Amino acid sequence: MSFEKGDTVLFSDKHSEYDGEVGEITQVAETMFGDETYTVSFEDGQEAGIPADALEEAPDEETNEAEDAEAE
Repeated sequence: MSFEKGDTVLFSDKHSEYDGEVGEITQVAETMFGDETYTVSFEDGQEAGIPADALEEAPDEETNEAEDAEAE
């Protein structure tokens, strides 16, 4: 999956202090092999050089709130 600057993502990397955190993509860079890497800004810092397979689209809080309201 490809992401764009400004997308909100969930980061998964058990070796990172930001594992499991939601952040915003602040930069997209292309490697010499044509792959994209991302810089993601979190509440208390940022991580650079993140491959797409370590990211997934963050759950939309507004959608979750609407689904919770419908369930009640």
